[in-house]
Amino acid sequence: MRQLKILGTSFLLICLVAPSDLLGQSRSLISEMSDLAWAEEVDKARELLESRRVPSEQPSPEWLAAVSWMARGASFAERWDVAEQYAGEAYLGSLTLLEERPLDAERFLPTALGAGIEVLGRTYDAQGDRARAVNFLGTAREEFAGTSIEMRIQKNLLLLSLEGGPFPPVEVEHYLGSPPPTADELRGKVVLFFFWAHWCPDCKRQEPILRELYEEYHDQGLVIVGPTQLYGYISRGTAATPEEELAYLRGEYQERFPIPEWMGVPIGANNFANFGLSTTPTLVLVDRDGIVQRYNPGDLSHEELVALIEPLLG
Repeated sequence: MRQLKILGTSFLLICLVAPSDLLGQSRSLISEMSDLAWAEEVDKARELLESRRVPSEQPSPEWLAAVSWMARGASFAERWDVAEQYAGEAYLGSLTLLEERPLDAERFLPTALGAGIEVLGRTYDAQGDRARAVNFLGTAREEFAGTSIEMRIQKNLLLLSLEGGPFPPVEVEHYLGSPPPTADELRGKVVLFFFWAHWCPDCKRQEPILRELYEEYHDQGLVIVGPTQLYGYISRGTAATPEEELAYLRGEYQERFPIPEWMGVPIGANNFANFGLSTTPTLVLVDRDGIVQRYNPGDLSHEELVALIEPLLG
């Protein structure tokens, strides 16, 4: 990986700015870099970032978070050489900081490291080396298992490796409503897995679309399964034990947002980590042979899902 170059400016600038002012400027820079990334304004973002670069023995988490947005913006625009340069800076800089502090003890460090890993994986794949990308992401997931970025890494790993392979088993520790279908009961069916969370507004907007699909296609062999997990809290963020959260889901929540009787809802602690559920909802479509045909972090419209499901039913 290419060495990361630090552009020099006067050390006097650092001395004249109070630490609290530097933090405020860093947060502002992160916001500016995020906006430019989504707009794919790569050259403008790079000019801004480099104009703010100051010499120091090691970069701050805030600076690395801004750098990681530079990398993401370049990846959105498919400027892979630029993406690799700044993702490498965010990644290596984060590893250096981890020598003296835990990852999740910092507000901005998980952003910097998670995005650095994500963009490097995407870059290796775009360069035509998917094996390297999968190996890099798999190793990173093992290294950062149990941290806040584990699911983000796993999501990116599955985006490259899950489609075209067999659907992994879903863990069932508890369930809501009727018992979820077993693997034997799903054999020969087209199955849409809808990973959701009780606090997720996008999930609630997706459910009516799933209802339409079930009514249109269940006679042709479509089954919809809705795995979820326990989060340790209930309505309005009130902390809850597993028993209290299950009681809430089966009672008050079900009364307000009835779970369809045709959708089995398995609950397992490891499902969201294993399936890279840093985004809810996530939809996974599996064909009659149990092979994953689509892994989609985020929601899908009725039209998009119909276009994916109908060929599998035929």
